[in-house]
Amino acid sequence: MPTKRQKNVWRSEINDIIRGACGGFLFGIPLLYTMEVWWIGSLAKPQLMMMAIALMFVVVYLLNQIEGFRKRRYTGLAHQAAMDTVEAIAIGLACSTFVLLLLRELTPETSLRESLGKIIFESVPFALGVALANQLLGDIENSNGERQATNSTTKKTGDELNATFADLGATLIGATVIAFNIAPTDEISMLAAATSPAWELAMIAASLLISYGIVFQAGFSDQQKRRQQKGIFQRPSSETIMSYLVSLLAGAFMLWFFQKLTFSDPWTMWLDHTLILGLPATIGGAAGRLAI
Repeated sequence: MPTKRQKNVWRSEINDIIRGACGGFLFGIPLLYTMEVWWIGSLAKPQLMMMAIALMFVVVYLLNQIEGFRKRRYTGLAHQAAMDTVEAIAIGLACSTFVLLLLRELTPETSLRESLGKIIFESVPFALGVALANQLLGDIENSNGERQATNSTTKKTGDELNATFADLGATLIGATVIAFNIAPTDEISMLAAATSPAWELAMIAASLLISYGIVFQAGFSDQQKRRQQKGIFQRPSSETIMSYLVSLLAGAFMLWFFQKLTFSDPWTMWLDHTLILGLPATIGGAAGRLAI
């Protein structure tokens, strides 16, 4: 019995961390594609870094008092909120470090001070997203069970083709909204120029993993019913892959729309730029699927 209880505790903790990380990606990924933040972080003095961490702690602490990233709440326990705040900041630092490494903004040649500055400043929106994880796209089953039951019956009797088009449409809308804000910037070209094929493969894997985590693992927006939803691509793996392809299509269209790519450009240039923009577009597409 103690072993089973211990396993449940660890499973719950892992789920909380996944939920927090996914909330961080939903909230913080657009700022990671902003070169001004890279420059501010690389030039920041230690005093400014410490001030950023202190302000981040205060804001995240207040958010944890209201909602937080855990399903279970500890009302009135200040020390628990403080512990959750430290964990939320740690998750934010880890996620921002991972993406900066993936985008080649952190390399072995980057100095320690510059690396710390970039990580700390980029982790601010991630930590806020962690603390807002449940509030962003929390499970509303308990708060509105009757409506959820009605929707479930409707979905079960609905046409599979309509369910598939609904998912693809939501993915396209969410991916387009995010890509629309990033595609016109020069960051995509800068990042694509520094990315090798091996890192592009890593970016594809990261995009698929994050998308799967947001929709099927983080516990957002009635996750269990999403797994049971009917449609042509409604298995978690096939839906994730198809949604990723749709997000890439949305990203490529936005790059062409803003004249960052033309039909006279080589296909390798289209591939590089589209995969770079595909990461935030995929996260936007995942958010779009949760919204339906």
